[in-house]
Amino acid sequence: MDFEYDSEHPTEEFNIGHSWEKADGWFDEIQKLQGSQNVRLGIFRKDGTVIGDVALQDIDRFHRRCSVGIGIAKLENRGKGYGREAVLLMLDYGFRYLGMERITANTLECNKAMQKVLELCGFLQEGCERKAVYLNGGRQDRLCYGILKEEYFAEK
Repeated sequence: MDFEYDSEHPTEEFNIGHSWEKADGWFDEIQKLQGSQNVRLGIFRKDGTVIGDVALQDIDRFHRRCSVGIGIAKLENRGKGYGREAVLLMLDYGFRYLGMERITANTLECNKAMQKVLELCGFLQEGCERKAVYLNGGRQDRLCYGILKEEYFAEK
């Protein structure tokens, strides 16, 4: 089966052209920070196929804040609720077990699906970094979202 990737609406800024060495270094860095500054997990379908990842990143235990990021690259796996479920699980983990009081997320203006996921999970758009990213030959705004612990638990 031929799988299509959404190059028009990527889940994040492209990071194309890594050598094996650079990719291995990136992975090593993720592993080094796992549990201290980041919590990165795979997103799996029920059949065990990995389809993406979700992470709490830049964990700041003093200020009790971090950000959440998610990536589901293949079009066939988008729009099925995997992203929403993964974000909700990470919010619960961050607020309930890590003691975070604020979790943020950023997405590109063209990524309407992620905006919808964030809003369904209770995030509020707090700002916009105008023309912050160069992508596909043009400038994109980066939208900034946030959710507070009390807002998350009020939704429950």
